Amino acid sequence: MITYNNNSDFEICRLIHKKYGKSYYFATYFFPKDLRNATYSLYAFFRLPDEIVDSQGIKGRDLIMDEMQTFRNDWKNAYSTGESDNPVLRATAFVFKKYSIPFEYSEVFLNSMLQDISTSRYATYKDLEDYMYGSAAVVGIMMSYVIGFSDKQALIYAEKLGYAMQVTNFLRDIKEDYKERGRIYMPQDELSAFGLKEDDIKQERVSENFVRFMRFQIDRARSLYNEADKGIKMLSPRGRLSVKIASVLYGHILYEIEKQGYNIYEERARVSFGKKILLLIQTLLKQ
Repeated sequence: MITYNNNSDFEICRLIHKKYGKSYYFATYFFPKDLRNATYSLYAFFRLPDEIVDSQGIKGRDLIMDEMQTFRNDWKNAYSTGESDNPVLRATAFVFKKYSIPFEYSEVFLNSMLQDISTSRYATYKDLEDYMYGSAAVVGIMMSYVIGFSDKQALIYAEKLGYAMQVTNFLRDIKEDYKERGRIYMPQDELSAFGLKEDDIKQERVSENFVRFMRFQIDRARSLYNEADKGIKMLSPRGRLSVKIASVLYGHILYEIEKQGYNIYEERARVSFGKKILLLIQTLLKQ
């Protein structure tokens, strides 16, 4: 059996998760301790390169590319040897080995992070989906290896949950992605189909066309959540509840967007702690 005794590494990962991933952090309470630690580690591993590429406007493209290459090399070394000066990489290397997570999924994820350096627009949803496979779908797949699954079909549904959560993030963060990072993740052809241009985002217009566009995107996200639900029963019983809670909490962000009249520019849609408790109770009663 693979063992790992450096609890301080897991604690560092936990604090990163608590700071940046509030809804999913809340859901991890319902994992047993070993799955919680694994989730903290993976979340921190995903967060570090995300923070690197999001600092491009401050540091410049060349420096960010160098930092990403250093991170990638450090990760390969940590995975191969189990040793690193970086506590997140030490913990993540252990998690990958313990739960037999294929190394190539980490490569796919890091490739998507590199894509954020060079690509800021997506012509079609298919183009966006190709990006999201690396940035979100493989995250769901890796978590499925941690939780355990009875049928490999579960990995396909895990992909769909990754897409659903990522689309939800993109809708909530249209303003931040554009203003702070110069990115528009909304497919260009779909914006055009609803009579929208980049200037509508720049000027933060909540027009009738924008509302119709948002409804279309929210319907897509909800369809993905509904599809992903089919795979939860294929996961190990030890992890099903946490995944379901995470899905419900993330999905509720879409309702919050609707409640504020689709005006994602005025206020970032959030699920309050009180609402999280209510949703938790409702989810538990349905189990």
